[in-house]
Amino acid sequence: MIVTSTETVPGKNIKKVLGVVKGSTVRAKNIGRDILAGFKNMIGGEIKSYTDLLSQAREEAYNRMVNEANNLEADAIVNVRFMTSAVAQGAAEMLAYGTAVKF
Repeated sequence: MIVTSTETVPGKNIKKVLGVVKGSTVRAKNIGRDILAGFKNMIGGEIKSYTDLLSQAREEAYNRMVNEANNLEADAIVNVRFMTSAVAQGAAEMLAYGTAVKF
């Protein structure tokens, strides 16, 4: 499966657009992580636990998007984007989306 953030794939002709595919996950902070993050906010620097949390969320959303495209028997997903939004205090959704296509 080719997955790209571009609108086309060099050397390939898109024959059919299968539609938008997406994958999402909602993740919440936890109290232990918040305490450590509070200390880090006072001294500055990367909050590694949040970086890891968001990295895992992106990976899960990406995999769900690819699985949806596989179910459509797509050859590729083009114009892939990621988006995040707060859904509740302390919880955020990570969304991956793109256009499934056949060559």
